[in-house]
Parts: sequence; C-alpha cells; structure tokens
Amino acid sequence: MKKTLIVAAVAAVAASFATAASAQSSVTLYGLVDAGLTYVNNVQAPEGAGYQKASAWGVTGGNVQMSRWGLRGAEDLGGGMKAIFTLENGFDVANGGSLTSEFGRQAFVGLSTNAGTLTLGKQTDSVVDYLGPLSATGTWGGTYFAHPGNLDNLNGDFFRENNSVKFQSANYSGFSFSGLYGFSNSAGSFAANRAYSIGAGYTNAGLKIGAAYMQANGIGSNVSGSITDVAPFDVNGNVMTDVRQRTFGAGASYAIGAATVGAVWTQTRQDQNSNSGLIVTNNFEVNGRYALTPALSLGAAYTFTKAKYSFEDASTRVRYHQFGVQTDYALSKRTDIYAEGVMEIASGGPKGYYPAAEINGVAASSSSRQVLVTTGIRHRF
Repeated sequence: MKKTLIVAAVAAVAASFATAASAQSSVTLYGLVDAGLTYVNNVQAPEGAGYQKASAWGVTGGNVQMSRWGLRGAEDLGGGMKAIFTLENGFDVANGGSLTSEFGRQAFVGLSTNAGTLTLGKQTDSVVDYLGPLSATGTWGGTYFAHPGNLDNLNGDFFRENNSVKFQSANYSGFSFSGLYGFSNSAGSFAANRAYSIGAGYTNAGLKIGAAYMQANGIGSNVSGSITDVAPFDVNGNVMTDVRQRTFGAGASYAIGAATVGAVWTQTRQDQNSNSGLIVTNNFEVNGRYALTPALSLGAAYTFTKAKYSFEDASTRVRYHQFGVQTDYALSKRTDIYAEGVMEIASGGPKGYYPAAEINGVAASSSSRQVLVTTGIRHRF
C-alpha cells in the first residue's frame, strides 16, 4: 500500500512538471501565400539559334513576397532566457513546387536572453537585417522592386548564409547591432569559402537609421561553403567562379503621420581571382509610401544604378534607371490585394552594345527597356 502511494505521488509530481513545461513552450505554424497575374514586355524568347522579342503573360507566385511556410518555436528556460528555433521553406504557389531545399529559406536554433539572441544555422546577414527595412524591396515593394541584378540582396531572397553563427543584440534605447560568421565547413579552405557581416541601427520615434557590411568568399566554387545559392555572371552572361563579394551601405527612413519616406545607398563589389574580373555596382534609392486610409496605401520608389564591369580584355560602364509604383488594399489583417508596375531603362556600354534591362524575378529583357505590371492577392497565416 505504501509503495503504491509513493508511486502515485511521483507520477503526480512528474505530470505537474510536464504540464508546467508544456505551458512554457510553444510551436507556431506560420506562412505566406502570394500569387497573381503578371505581364512583362521585351522578354527574350527562343527562335532558332537566336532570340526574338516577345511579351509574357502568366500566373506567377511571389510577386511581392516569396511564398513560404515554416515552424517557429520557443521554450522559456527561466531567468529571461529562451530556447528558440525557426525552420522555413519557400515554394512557388503557381505550380506547387519547392523553391528551396526542405528548409532552405531559414533553419536555425539558438538562445535568446535579455542581452540579445545567439543562433546557429542558415540565416540572414546584417545587410538584410539593417538595410532591407529601409528599402522598398525589403518592405512593401518586394520582389520586383529589387535593385538591378539584386546583387545587394536587400530582400534576402537572393541568398542566405549557411553554417553561420549570428548574434543580434537587444534594443538599447533605440540602438541595436548584429554580427554573423558563416563557416566554409571544408577542410583546408577555412577562409576561402566563408562569409561574415556586421551591422547597426538606431530607431527613435519615426526615424530609422542603418548601416551594414557583408563579405563572402569563394561564391560559385564550393557546394558546402557559407553561400551556395548564388551563381554570379559576368557582362557576357558567363558564370563566374571563385568570387569574393563585398556589400556595404547605409540608409534612413522617416515616418510622419500616414507618410513614410526613405533613402538607401549600397555598393556591391564582386572580384574574381581566376581572371582578375571585377564588377562594382552602386545603387541609390529613394522611396515613399502614403496610407490614404487604414486599408489603402500608395507607394513609389526610384533607383539609379551605376555598374562597372572590368575584365582582362574588356571594361564597360552601364547605368540603370528603375521606377516602381504600387497600390495595396487590405481586405483584413491577414489578406490584401495589390497592383504594381515597374519600368527599367538601361544605357551605356561600348559602341554597338546595349545592356539588357534586369527587372528582378523575370526573364531577361531582349532590349535595354522593360516594363512589368502585376496584380494579385497575398494571404498570411
């Protein structure tokens, strides 16, 4: 009888601990689905051995934000410390196919304290975290508002760092900072295929300021390095290997009432050891958004891009002017409909050569001009 009572008491205590632990833990299924109709002109269409100019109409996914689903969890460890994790997959709602490996958008685990958060896995760098929120592509504009070539990766959809350790500080009276280091995970190439970044920002009422730097080595030459999502191209469209990429910049935005205005500058430098190739791209963006009503908003952005391509046998300079406008209407807190247009004009290059327009996320232009119009629906869960 006494043994039975002891066993019952132990079981009751264990059950109470299990109930308390489960009450302090959470796992959330979340996601976003974005699809619509898109028109693009001046698209390169195959014709025999060459290309012809054509227009493209179609149902497309990820027009403003790439569709994704994920799991996010946290466990309260006491004393202000939490264990956290995120697993996120990207997919194309137009055909149901996956855009990444199983959790290729994000996959990390770590600890959160009152001082900041330390995480390990595949995650965004400081350029995405601090400059993205000041740009149109990293906030309301999305995919098609990315700067030509999307080399600065402000929307975080071009690449994310594998094998990385990241620290994100807490907010100290409006000031915060972060740092990331991505390992090559390859014997004998510790520095050759690594990545690292640093960034900082300040927020006070409607003012936001940010600056960041990111460097990645060996892009396009190592399948186990920190960045494996990117295949850089030279001015002739040839794939570049063993590329070092450095991106840095600064920006600010200010919100007053229903209006928000912002400006961002970024520079991306890609150099190649094998043929002394160098690509330098500077982007200068101004953007603004105004809420006509709590549900209806209008936004516009302009980016001027200067690109210089230098290789052993050639050097050329290209200019891009990109204009984008968007209107968005919220049907509810989770569902909205949108319409937007983007126009890009390219110029420069040697005599007899025209640079192709490069609106992000669509097929290459057959000329130096390209126009895109899209309308769709987005649902968050």
